[in-house]
Amino acid sequence: MKNKTEDIVRDLPTEENFDAEETKILGEERESLEDIFEEEAREEEETAGRTVSPTGMVMKRFFRSKLSMTGLIILLVLFAFSFLGPLFRFLPFVWGEKEADESTSVTEEYSSEVKSPTYGSDPVYIVTFAHPTNYLKPSGIHLLGTDDKGFDVFSRLMYGGRVSLTVGFVVVILETFFGIILGGLAGYFGKWVDQIIMRIVDIFNCVPTMPMMMIVGVALEAKNISGPAKLYIMMAMLTFFGWAGTARLVRGQILSLREQDFMLSAEASGLTTASKIFRHLVPNVLPQLIVSMTLGLGGIILTEATLGYLGIGLPAEYATWGNMINAAANNTALRLYPNLWISPGICIVLAVLAFNFVGDGLRDAVDPKARR
Repeated sequence: MKNKTEDIVRDLPTEENFDAEETKILGEERESLEDIFEEEAREEEETAGRTVSPTGMVMKRFFRSKLSMTGLIILLVLFAFSFLGPLFRFLPFVWGEKEADESTSVTEEYSSEVKSPTYGSDPVYIVTFAHPTNYLKPSGIHLLGTDDKGFDVFSRLMYGGRVSLTVGFVVVILETFFGIILGGLAGYFGKWVDQIIMRIVDIFNCVPTMPMMMIVGVALEAKNISGPAKLYIMMAMLTFFGWAGTARLVRGQILSLREQDFMLSAEASGLTTASKIFRHLVPNVLPQLIVSMTLGLGGIILTEATLGYLGIGLPAEYATWGNMINAAANNTALRLYPNLWISPGICIVLAVLAFNFVGDGLRDAVDPKARR
């Protein structure tokens, strides 16, 4: 028993051994802690390097959507086709907007059955008549043929895209500009300012836009106003009847934002009213505005196309996708020359779908509740 006790006592660490052992353990713990700290710092640096700004996150979500990318690619192709295509005039199948091919005229024959005017008899007279026409079928020189005036359909699609797409963007930008100003004033000041502006908005929302545009188009024709002047007036009228929706959207967003903490800080810093509205409130509404603008572009293109089809848009010598579809109003073109109206119809459908795809993608991308 005594020997066992001596062995146990001998095995116990002395003061010197204990200090050495403690120093060793502390050193190992320090090294392990340093390794942990280094690893955490490295992870923080990697995380900081991967940190994405809100704008970057929106762009990442947008470009990750296949539907959004499809719409964006279609839009890029349409813009390149419309604005860059006419520059290649050296190609044999690219013609001017008002350049008619008068080198060849085609004579078409039409037959008609006319019953004998004599009552009770059955003879039928076949009357055949012919007249020259400028309709040419698709060929290497005219990829989509020509219309009744000898204009190249393929080239006029390019020039028509310039007008239709430009009208859409100009009108949307002007609508957004006036909507931000009036909606921002209504949402920030409230009270009687809000009441007056919102009642004006209600009145404009009750106005039937299409019938009013038809009346304006007929009035312009009665005044012999045509060409670019008519286009500018039509864009102004579309803006005049279309800003109310944007103003209501901006007003609703600002009502919810003006009570936030950052606006209290802006109040305490003594900023002017214009600065608080246009530097702090409006930028927070821009994501919703961008989505609204994108979705509204398709509607404006359809409105312009409808006016052109009804014959109250730009004159036929100025190409737009709308007045090119107006060729379908001619029974002969509708039956025998579908290339005259199917091709601009396809362009309109693609443009509207592309803007809707991009708008849906932006709406999902700016949604803060969306999964990252």
